[in-house]
Amino acid sequence: MQAGAKPARGGKLAAVAVDQASVWNIANLLTVLRLILVPGFVMLMLAEGGHDPAWRAFAWAAFAIAMITDLFDGHLARTYNLVTDFGKIADPIADKAIMGAALICLSALGDLPWWVTGVILGRELGITLLRFLVIRYGVIPASRGGKLKTLAQGVAVGMYVLALTGWLASLRFWVMAVAVVLTVATGLDYVRQAIVLRRQGIAERKAALEETEA
Repeated sequence: MQAGAKPARGGKLAAVAVDQASVWNIANLLTVLRLILVPGFVMLMLAEGGHDPAWRAFAWAAFAIAMITDLFDGHLARTYNLVTDFGKIADPIADKAIMGAALICLSALGDLPWWVTGVILGRELGITLLRFLVIRYGVIPASRGGKLKTLAQGVAVGMYVLALTGWLASLRFWVMAVAVVLTVATGLDYVRQAIVLRRQGIAERKAALEETEA
């Protein structure tokens, strides 16, 4: 193509088609699957009054699939350069939707205290808001504690979804206790890092402004 020549209309349409097709990659499809699983999970959890062991086992299967796909979609997106704006928005929504649905169902059925649901969801929503507030100064990387928190929450909630009895029912209490402690601890650490990041960002901007004016 000669310099200054306008691209053919067909070329533009082809480029748009490629861009649109890239949205429907395997990572985003897994994210969409998690979103679709949320209403299905709720229906299974509440079927037959919400305390039938068979339906709770089906609900656990849906929850487990959602949590497993959460492990893979982000990894696939980063490894194979499948990161899209849709994925950046939909992935955290899907994560919080399935976990929030599980916690609210468990509390509504009387299996989990409402304060536990409030602490976990409050932390997740609060950190999401904080992330948007400090993103202009930089991004706080995922920590090992945050990954342990996610794992502990998934295991604990999964154990509560199942109609466990005996020592397993006692064990899930302690697993949930660990999940709550990690939830609070990592939340406070995230706030600390956000404050430090904001201060550094303000200081760097101030220094850059003074250098420009000098």
